Amino acid sequence: MSKDNFLKGAAILSIAGFLVKILGAVYRIPLANMIGDTGMGYYQAAYPIYTLMFAISTAGIPVAIAKLVSEKNSIGDYRGAQRIFRISFIGLLIGGILTSSFVFLGAKTIADKIGNSNAYYALIALAPALLFTPIMSAFRGYFQGRQDMTPTALSQVIEQLARVGMGLLLVALILRFDKGLPMAAGGASFGASAGALLGSITIIYIYLKRRKKIRREIRRSERFKKQDTSQIIKSILVIAIPITIGASVVPLFGTIDVAIVMRRLQDIGYTEKEASGLYGQLTGMAQTLINFPQVFSVAIGSSLVPAISTAFARKKFSEVKRTASSGIRVTLLIGLPAAMGLFILAEPIIKLLYFSNPIEVQESAGSILRVLSFSVIFLTLVQSLTAILQGMGKAFIPVRNLIIGALAKVVIVYVLTGIPGVGVKGAAVSTITAYMIASFLNLRAVKKYARIRFNLIDLFFKPILSVAIMTLIVSLSYNLLDGFIGSRLATLIAIAFGGISYGFALLLTSTITSKDFELLPGGSKLAIKLKKIGLLRR
Repeated sequence: MSKDNFLKGAAILSIAGFLVKILGAVYRIPLANMIGDTGMGYYQAAYPIYTLMFAISTAGIPVAIAKLVSEKNSIGDYRGAQRIFRISFIGLLIGGILTSSFVFLGAKTIADKIGNSNAYYALIALAPALLFTPIMSAFRGYFQGRQDMTPTALSQVIEQLARVGMGLLLVALILRFDKGLPMAAGGASFGASAGALLGSITIIYIYLKRRKKIRREIRRSERFKKQDTSQIIKSILVIAIPITIGASVVPLFGTIDVAIVMRRLQDIGYTEKEASGLYGQLTGMAQTLINFPQVFSVAIGSSLVPAISTAFARKKFSEVKRTASSGIRVTLLIGLPAAMGLFILAEPIIKLLYFSNPIEVQESAGSILRVLSFSVIFLTLVQSLTAILQGMGKAFIPVRNLIIGALAKVVIVYVLTGIPGVGVKGAAVSTITAYMIASFLNLRAVKKYARIRFNLIDLFFKPILSVAIMTLIVSLSYNLLDGFIGSRLATLIAIAFGGISYGFALLLTSTITSKDFELLPGGSKLAIKLKKIGLLRR
C-alpha cells in the first residue's frame, strides 16, 4: 500500500472518529435535560456493564483480523485471508450471543446487585447492541486488513447518528406518554442497539457490493498450505488476548465503581432514587464535560504512535525525545486550561447546558464538576503518555499502570463515598487519584525508556503562566458581566475571552512552537501562517 493511500485511510478514520466522539459527547447534554439527574443515573448505571461485555467480546479480535488478513493479502493468499475472516466472524458471533444473552437474562439480577433496580430497562435495551456490535467489528477488522478504511468510517458515523437520533426520539416519545424515567433511560440505551444494527447493515451491504471483487481475488489466489483451524484460532488469540485485557481494565473497574458508589451512598442515608440522581450528576453531567478535551488528546495520541514508532525503529533517539516532549507539552497545553476553565466556571457551565434541571441539581452537579475538573489534566496525560509508550513498543506498561491506578480508585471510592460530608465527591476524588497515579507512572517510564531530560521551564512553567493569565481573565470577565447580562451570556463571553487570551499568552510567551502544531490536525499550515504575521517565533 502506498504512503498516500495509508495517509488517506488514516485521515478517513481520524475524521470519522472525531465526528463519533463529538456526537457521543454532545448526546448526553440534551439527554440530561430530558430525563434529569435521576434518569441519567439509571442510564449511566447500565453503561459500565455494557462496555465491559463489549470489550470482552470485541476489543482484541478485530485488531487480530486486520493484522492477519493484511499479512495474508500481502503475499497473495486471499483464500487464507478469507478463511481467517470466516473463523473470526464465527468467534465474534458466538461471543456476541453469549454476552448479549448474559445481559438480557441477568439484567434484573445485575441491576439489583449494583443497588439500582431501575437500571433494568437500560440493561435490557443494551443487550441487542452486544449481539450486533461484534458482527460489525468482524467486518471492520476485515476491511482494515484490506487497507480499506471507508467501510469502517462510514459504519461508525451511521452507527453514532442512529444512536443519537433513535435514543433521543425514543426518550421524547416515552416521556410524552408518561411511561416513567426507568423506561426513558431504557429508550436512551436502545439507541446504542439501533446504532449497532444500522452500522452492521451498512458494512454488510458494502461487503456484499464488493463480494464479486473478493471472489475474483480468491479464484486467482496463490496456493498455500491450508492452515488448521486450531492454528488460526491460536494466532488470533495471541494478538487478541493482551489487547482485550488492556481494553477491559477501565470498564471492569467502572462496573465495580457503579456498584460501590450506589451502595455506599445508600449506606450513609440516601434513598436509591437520591443515590441514582447523584450518580447521574457525576457520570451523566460532570463526566460528560470532562470527556470533551479527550477529543483532542486522542487526536494527539493518534499522531504520536506512528511518529514515535518510526523514529524508534530507525534508532533516531533524538527525534523520539523531541516528539515525546512536544506531545507531553501539547497535552498539558490542552489539559491545563480545560481543567481550570471547568473549575472556575463549573456551576455556570452546568447551568448553561443543563438548564431544564432544578436549581438544586444544577448547583450539586456544579460542585461535583469543580472537583472532577482536575482529572482532565491527568486523563489527557495518560492518553498521550500511553501513545508514546506504545510507539516505543512498551504497550503493556501503561496497562499495568492503569490497573495500579484503578485498584487505588476502588479503595478510595469505597472509603470516601461512605463519609457523609464527602459522598459522591469521593468518587470524583478517586477518579483524579487513579489517573494521577497512572500518569506519573507512565511519565517515569517514558523518562526511563526515551531517556528524556525534561525542560521544566518549557514543559511546566510557561504553560502554567499562560493558564494563569487565562484564568484571571475568565474569572474577571464572568464576575463583571454576570450582574449586567445574566449568567448564561456571561459564561459564553467569559469562555470566548478565555480562549482568545490563552491563545495570545501561548504565542507571546513562546510556549508553543511550530513542532507542537504538527501534532494537531491541520497544524502545520496554521503554523506557517502564524510565522508570517510574527505571532509564532520558533
